[in-house]
Amino acid sequence: MIQLSGVSKFYPTRSGPAPVFTGVDLTVGRHEHLGIMGRNGAGKSTLIRLIGGAEMPTAGRIERTMSVSWPLAFGGGFQPSLTGLDNLRFICRIYAVDFAERLEYVREFTGLGKYLREPVRVYSSGMRAKLAFAISMAIDFDCFLVDEIVAVGDVTFQRKSQEELYNKRQSRAMVLVSHDHAYLRDNCSQFALIDDHRVTKYDDFEEAYHRYRIMLGLI
Repeated sequence: MIQLSGVSKFYPTRSGPAPVFTGVDLTVGRHEHLGIMGRNGAGKSTLIRLIGGAEMPTAGRIERTMSVSWPLAFGGGFQPSLTGLDNLRFICRIYAVDFAERLEYVREFTGLGKYLREPVRVYSSGMRAKLAFAISMAIDFDCFLVDEIVAVGDVTFQRKSQEELYNKRQSRAMVLVSHDHAYLRDNCSQFALIDDHRVTKYDDFEEAYHRYRIMLGLI
């Protein structure tokens, strides 16, 4: 389980602290697929980073009793001077998993071929995203963080990603962010709406989407 209790997040600005969230209480249970909705700039990606531990809350507490991935396809944590294979080896050491068992999977899944032996600094953004997604799938996380994963790679790679994530790992918990609300509806069982620095959780997509449209002034 992931439990956010009284979580607030502020960023410093020249005119003073700017709130992103204030007093958020939110739970993500095992096997739950939670879709995050909100207008641009509402804090969807910030919420993902807080849940994953990439950022710390300004106030409140976040408890995790299950392992949580980094945001899928995020390659910002790679060491650019190391090769793709060396980055995989390093990450396997961090998570205490066998490198040799995961090497062939990452090689086949990414299709990067000889580039796995090249420094990550020469990779395109798409190549980095493929490597990051494959390494994420190679680690046995209890909860996956998914931030606009549908945009990663070409059509073939997107199909492979969908199969790996939503079919083979259907039983894992997930927190998804997407501007494609049909994508959230089809892949989530719970929904959270960010509005006015607060997060409200819904069991029903139609109710959450209705509130979202009201928030935007569309109805």
